[in-house]
Amino acid sequence: MTSINTGPNPYAQQGSAYARAAATQTSLANTLNNAEAGNPPDNSAATNLTLSQAARAQLASGTASKDFTTVTSEALDALYAAAKVKGPIGADGKATVDLSSLDRRSLFAVATNNGGKFSPDEQKAATTELGTRFDNVLAPAAATSKLTGDFSSLYKAALDYLDGASDEEKATATWSAQRDAVLKGVQATLQNPAVAPDIANDPVGAYLSQNAAGGGTATQNISTVARKVRATLDAQAKAAAAAGKELVFDPGRKTGQQADLASLDNRSLAAISLNQDGLFSKQESFAAKQLLDSRSRASILAALNHSQTSGDPSQLSLGILNAYSSMSSEERQAVNWTPSFRDHAVASYKSTRQILSMLRGA
Repeated sequence: MTSINTGPNPYAQQGSAYARAAATQTSLANTLNNAEAGNPPDNSAATNLTLSQAARAQLASGTASKDFTTVTSEALDALYAAAKVKGPIGADGKATVDLSSLDRRSLFAVATNNGGKFSPDEQKAATTELGTRFDNVLAPAAATSKLTGDFSSLYKAALDYLDGASDEEKATATWSAQRDAVLKGVQATLQNPAVAPDIANDPVGAYLSQNAAGGGTATQNISTVARKVRATLDAQAKAAAAAGKELVFDPGRKTGQQADLASLDNRSLAAISLNQDGLFSKQESFAAKQLLDSRSRASILAALNHSQTSGDPSQLSLGILNAYSSMSSEERQAVNWTPSFRDHAVASYKSTRQILSMLRGA
């Protein structure tokens, strides 16, 4: 996956695999139609559903008129229409639309040209987005591995990502080869976590070789982020005014329309909270800071819960380090996650792993 930005599309020959996997999935509409005809249901089905006549009609109509590939194609067309472009790549060779709104299965359908509905440019753009998502998963884990000297969590992150693939993607030889390699990496790093293994077809190894200097995913300038989120809040205020309401940022307010900050990513919230360009009010900055702090606490709590359920106390420090590594410098500043805080987490992780190793007699 990490080599998709150059060379041929690695999914180009996988379209038939997509079709095979899709063909094995049970159609709910067919099940309902069989029931209407008096045919017995498949007893191997895990769940029995009872739907109203209206729901049955809507499902049958939707299934008959549009398949998954058609819906994906229409989603692309909607992106082009909104951006007022005709394709995903402009004459200058740069992307014209952001495909991040498409889910992974949709991207895979485009990358493999499922149904022959997608152009070479669309396949290239979808393949690039898939690679970017894989890199974005590995980037924080790789940064954490460099801090701790432990590559096992990096390979575990890659395995979790691969296992999250759709049935169509799992049906391909590319996915199988990569998962086999990553699984070997997991096993190797459990034995010797301080060394990144050398394994054929290993996408983690490819990522590490391409990012030897510690490079991660590119981020927009924080001033650019601030201007975009200012426009978003202005649009919310305009919509509220049109409804005769004031846009408010205090959850305790009984009147007005509450601003939707929950849909903003953490870097946008950091831009509002820090307010480096003076674009936001004190109320806006305070509300963004409150939400960002809440998300920060949630990430720590998730790491704590994982350490408790897994029986591995080192997962608390590891989760904190992964969260730290995934943040931009502005996000860290906004929630006061300092280098000293990071270093304490690193020391805690290493000491806990050492104690666990002693208890296991390693």
